[in-house]
Amino acid sequence: MSFKIATMSKFRLLLFILFFPLLLHAQWKAYLSYYDPTEIVEGEGKTIYVLASGGLYSYDRSDQSLTTYDKISGLSDCGITHIGWSQKAKRLVIVYDDYNIDLLAPNGEVVNIADYQNYSTTDTKTVNGVDVNGSMAYLSTAFGIVALNVGDAEITNTYRLGFSVNYSYVKDGYLYAASAANGLYRGKLTDNLLDKANWARVGNFTAKPGTVSDDLKALVKTLQPGGPKYNYFGFLKMDGGKLYSCNGTVEMNPGCIQVLSNNEWSFFQDDMATKTGIKYQDVYCLDIDPRDNTHVMAGSREGLYEFRNGQFVKLWNDQNSPIESFNKKSKDYELVYGVMYDKEGNLWVLNSQAPTQSILEYTKDGEWKSFPHEELMKLKYLFAQPQSLGMLKGLMTDSRGLVWFVNDHWTVPSFYAYQTGTNALNSYQGPFVNEDGTSLNITSCQCITEDKDNNMWIGTPAGPFMIESNQLEEANPILTQVKVPRNDGTNYADYLLSGVNIKSIVVDKDNRKWFGTNGNGLYLIAADNITTLAHFTKANTKLLSDNILSLALNDATGELFIGTDQGLCSYSGNISDSSNGMTKDNVWAYPNPVKPDYSGAIIITGLENGASVKIVTSNGVLVNEGVASNGEYKWYGINRDGKRVASGVYMVEVATSEGEKGVVCKIAIVR
Repeated sequence: MSFKIATMSKFRLLLFILFFPLLLHAQWKAYLSYYDPTEIVEGEGKTIYVLASGGLYSYDRSDQSLTTYDKISGLSDCGITHIGWSQKAKRLVIVYDDYNIDLLAPNGEVVNIADYQNYSTTDTKTVNGVDVNGSMAYLSTAFGIVALNVGDAEITNTYRLGFSVNYSYVKDGYLYAASAANGLYRGKLTDNLLDKANWARVGNFTAKPGTVSDDLKALVKTLQPGGPKYNYFGFLKMDGGKLYSCNGTVEMNPGCIQVLSNNEWSFFQDDMATKTGIKYQDVYCLDIDPRDNTHVMAGSREGLYEFRNGQFVKLWNDQNSPIESFNKKSKDYELVYGVMYDKEGNLWVLNSQAPTQSILEYTKDGEWKSFPHEELMKLKYLFAQPQSLGMLKGLMTDSRGLVWFVNDHWTVPSFYAYQTGTNALNSYQGPFVNEDGTSLNITSCQCITEDKDNNMWIGTPAGPFMIESNQLEEANPILTQVKVPRNDGTNYADYLLSGVNIKSIVVDKDNRKWFGTNGNGLYLIAADNITTLAHFTKANTKLLSDNILSLALNDATGELFIGTDQGLCSYSGNISDSSNGMTKDNVWAYPNPVKPDYSGAIIITGLENGASVKIVTSNGVLVNEGVASNGEYKWYGINRDGKRVASGVYMVEVATSEGEKGVVCKIAIVR
């Protein structure tokens, strides 16, 4: 069986888009790794393309220039697995880990081919490699070969061979399929290769011959396109204008601490295993000493790492501190998911799955103290004797001086308020109910933060919950699920982001809440806790992934850093709260002016949801109209007849739901 689907292509001009953000009020940036080269191909002229750490860059040997490519600068996706160059079609084939495909031309033009990504099949669609012959690219897959005509930007055939193909090649009129499991097969190109009977086994498997010279490999090793070492950003923290990041995960990833400062990356020492004898992996969290910003403590799978000026100082574990292993034996399982300095310079440490204790303090004077609490010793499934809870994390201090943290573990979903001076612990372990008295099925508490009204917000797989400040002293506080009226003529309302898996929360200076989710992208909720001002997804924005692991806000600049499982990106922009009204001060269009070579959407943003929008000429002739959605309206520079409008200045008129009208901005179009 084969498929041939009409290609849905989208073209983008990368060279223009590289400068595009400079023209916008809303700006996206990507910070991707190019650290580990895996594939190198030679392109047009003296250009080479390098696939490294799932990212793509090119190097021009004639002028020694480097160019990086990412979703924000025009690619359709991120997480690249394979590349291949077609000299005949003059395009680079780019295959992503979600089976999406891009074709990149030397001038920056991108053609997207989503057919294979969208193709529904019970077969595993894994692509093992891309091999190019003339204008044809052959994708070696887990079930056979997919033939792609690069020049026509079209998938032409799918050859189901019933086995995994490691690589393919064309020779003497035959298409060869090399399989490590099944051997070497071939089929004559003039035959019907959709018929498996026209393929014959002709030999044993041999490894693919190298196509990259040693000189070229050596050259690539010298290139430094910048970026972080790793693309997994499970934990972010802003401090003194610097962004600190680490794994923040239990995935058994190599330990790393990466710092972004003035658009430059630096890395903490990561070869400690040679000194400690313990594998360095899964750095969950960190904090910076308020008395000395060169002094950093980081919690990990192996205990607590101490750094100074990015260099390793000491590993604190069961040998030199009260930190315990879950079984008092495993040196690589001394879990520290939470660390936090108080304003005096004392370090507070949460030790999870420990046999005898949970909260530790390393004082500014260098003394260790332990503060056991029975409420935190309820992990019962590992050993007969209860241990500290499975994933104590998220340490933060609120405006009242209370230290909050959560248990992100299914055994005892819970959160806590701790008074460091008195050792008093308020425990909130459920059963939880909302303001309607409805029992809540909360399977874990993943994050916690305070808003500008002194309410606490908890992120869970069931959505966000709020503890109003008057509930903090209650033994069983009511968890508020904010009701969002449907405004459909009924008295019904929906709970805010009900069922959305909330992984991270930050509150900005205007008391707006940014919710990072697992699988649903990023939400911005207005200060009223009801209005959704924006919903950023991978599909509708430059967001790298819908799996948001961490968030950090630079209060000085307003830049929001978004840590994902596909890399780090950031967003800066004025998303207007509708309560401020639609005025010339908070509504704008971009790009503006619209240049002759631009054919994409003109975004009018800062609008009320549901606002009526009209585009008119300077003399009042209506050319386009519609309704704003998610705070914006898209106009493609065409009139009501579907034709491109002429050069000129166009007025954007809006009408609110109350009927108030006015011109909010102007758009200049140059043809």
